[in-house]
Amino acid sequence: MKSEDSHQANQSDLTLVIGATGKTGSRVASRLTALGRTIRKGSRSTTPAFDWNREASWDACLDGVTSIYINYAGDLAIDGSTDTIRAFVNKAKSHGVRHLVLLSGRGEEEAQACERIVQESGIDWTIVRASWFNQNFSEGAFITMVQAGKITLPAGDIAEPFVDVDDIADVVVAALTQPGHAGQVYEVTGPRLLTFADVAAELSRATGQRVEYEEVSHDEFLKSVKNSGAPKEVVWIMDYLFSTVLDGRNAHLCDGIERALGRPPKDFAQYAREVATTATWRKSA
Repeated sequence: MKSEDSHQANQSDLTLVIGATGKTGSRVASRLTALGRTIRKGSRSTTPAFDWNREASWDACLDGVTSIYINYAGDLAIDGSTDTIRAFVNKAKSHGVRHLVLLSGRGEEEAQACERIVQESGIDWTIVRASWFNQNFSEGAFITMVQAGKITLPAGDIAEPFVDVDDIADVVVAALTQPGHAGQVYEVTGPRLLTFADVAAELSRATGQRVEYEEVSHDEFLKSVKNSGAPKEVVWIMDYLFSTVLDGRNAHLCDGIERALGRPPKDFAQYAREVATTATWRKSA
C-alpha cells in the first residue's frame, strides 16, 4: 500500500465509476456529482464506452483518471474474472491511477482472489465486501415475486444480513473522497440477520399486502429462471448464489458500515417502508 494521503481527492481529480447505470454505480455517481467531484461514467452506453469484454475500450476511459470505483459486471465469482481484473488493474496502474475501490462479494473465494490482485497492485486500495442487497427486492431479480405476493426461492431457513445499497454507496464515496480509508476492507452488512421468510414478513408489514415465502427446490427455481428468458449469466449467478454462497457462511454481522461512516446501517424494515411509499411494488392492473 502506498501513502495514506496519496489518493485524496481534490477538485482536479477524475473518478471513473464503472457500472454507472447499476444499483451501486448510479448512486455513487450521483453522490460524487453532488459533492462537486468530476466523474466519468463507465458503461457500454457511455462515451467513451466501457466494456469488460473489450480491453481495447479501457484506455480511453482511463485517460486522466485518478481514482476508480470497480464494479465488475455480473459477479467476481464468474470464471475468468481474475484474469480480467488483473489486466484492468495493470492498465489502471500504467495510466497513473492512484486509488482503487473494489466492490467484492462476501463468502466468495473467487472474489477474494480478485481482492488480492487489487491489494497487491501497488496502488492505494479499499475493499467493500457485500452480499445480498435489500434492493434485490425492488430493483432486481425478486421484484416481480414481491408484486405477486409470493417469494419462491430455494433458500430454506438460512439467515442473511441484507445490506442496503445506499449504505454501500455511502461507504464507496467516503473511501473515494475522505482520508483514512486506504488499505481498509469494509465487510458491510445490515444490522440484523433475516431469513427469506423474515423478509416476506417485513414486506407484508410495509406494504399492507400479504407477501409469503415459499421454498422451492433448486432445480425448480433454476428452471423458472431459464424459462423467464434470463441471460445465461443471470442463470449462472442465481445457481451459484443459491447452491454455494447461501449455505450459512455469511450468517453473521460485520461492522464495515459503522467503521467507514461512523453510523449504523439501515435496517431492512426502514428500506421496505421507504419503497412502499412508491409504486414499485404495486400490482399492475
